[in-house]
Amino acid sequence: MMTEPLIPKHGGYRNLKSFQVAEVVYDLTVRFCEKYIDRFSRTRDQMVQAARSGRQNSAEGSMASATSKKTELKLTGVAKASLEELRLDYEDYLRQHNLPIRDRNDPRRVALIGARPASADDVATWAVAVKSGHCGPHGQDGHALGSASTGSTMSTESAFPEIAANGALALIAVSTSLLDRRMKAQARAFEEDGGFTERLYRTRTRRRNT
Repeated sequence: MMTEPLIPKHGGYRNLKSFQVAEVVYDLTVRFCEKYIDRFSRTRDQMVQAARSGRQNSAEGSMASATSKKTELKLTGVAKASLEELRLDYEDYLRQHNLPIRDRNDPRRVALIGARPASADDVATWAVAVKSGHCGPHGQDGHALGSASTGSTMSTESAFPEIAANGALALIAVSTSLLDRRMKAQARAFEEDGGFTERLYRTRTRRRNT
């Protein structure tokens, strides 16, 4: 008869899509801040730390699952909250620089998500394609750079930070959605199977009865 392991299989966070996307967001944010945020600004440190927290807590939550489902759920929640904070920072940057925040259905945003970038370099490749007026495998996306409300074309100087910031927002949305799903799954598992204390009790009970 199969017996329940006291320490279940855990970790494996590098295979989690939520961690993979959070890692791309972190690397992208480091590059973005180095290029476009003043090195003496507190915002720069805060953005990098929020991105790092999203990545690190996602990993730590996975590792903690062996002995504490409560800790796993808490750390996954911290990861999501950190990325939500980072989302606001990117939105603040765009708003304060009079740059548009792209709609979730914008074809450039959809193309980035569909491409499933595995690295910041992949995002950079997408950004170059957007800047040149191409998006995805079908060529022109039919949308000029600039605000949809004004129809203005933004300068080259502001085009790349606008594209990068909106790209980061798209990936943050993906990562937080995946983390939310993880949290719901973790909550269900805890409700159905309990945590380490319950497993310990069940294991000791089986031992006494054999």
